[in-house]
Amino acid sequence: MKAADRRKKMMDILSESTEPVSGSALARMLSVSRQVIVTDIAILRAEGMEITSTSHGYLVVHEHQARRIFKVQHSREDCEKELNLFVDCGAIVKDVFVSHRAYGILRGELNIRSRLDVQNFLESIRTGKSTLLSSTTEGFHYHTLLAPSEEILDLIENRLWEMGFLARTLPYEPEELQEDIQARTGPPEEKPE
Repeated sequence: MKAADRRKKMMDILSESTEPVSGSALARMLSVSRQVIVTDIAILRAEGMEITSTSHGYLVVHEHQARRIFKVQHSREDCEKELNLFVDCGAIVKDVFVSHRAYGILRGELNIRSRLDVQNFLESIRTGKSTLLSSTTEGFHYHTLLAPSEEILDLIENRLWEMGFLARTLPYEPEELQEDIQARTGPPEEKPE
């Protein structure tokens, strides 16, 4: 099978699956090594395919999903409450990232889809020597959420406001983040340097 045909078949498999497909399973299905799968995924991503990596395998982000970035701030103790809100409303937590003044954007892929994923994520934080990415920015952080509709994202946004978690952008944050978030939260907060 030619490489282009194999990548097309891989996209067909991933597009039809509602669950993550492991690299090993793809390698078996396509009769290639796991390393070939990793290379093919990188090529497909470079071609613009929305393929995400989860702890259980690869997933295609379907185009019909609504996407929104939320800037939030809360304590470490409220992390579980925040993540459960997202998945209980039917959203996927694609990532978490911070806008650090010295380091720029620091991002971690999450792909959290359920309360079980939330528990597994929090357990990995509790039992490891790691801390939440938001601890580098006094609890301020962003999440990219995917949902079946804009209405679900609106519901999440309203609940975040009610919980006091939603935050405004700051003047030094990247323009693309400011534009997306300001449309819903208002102009940036003026903070003294």
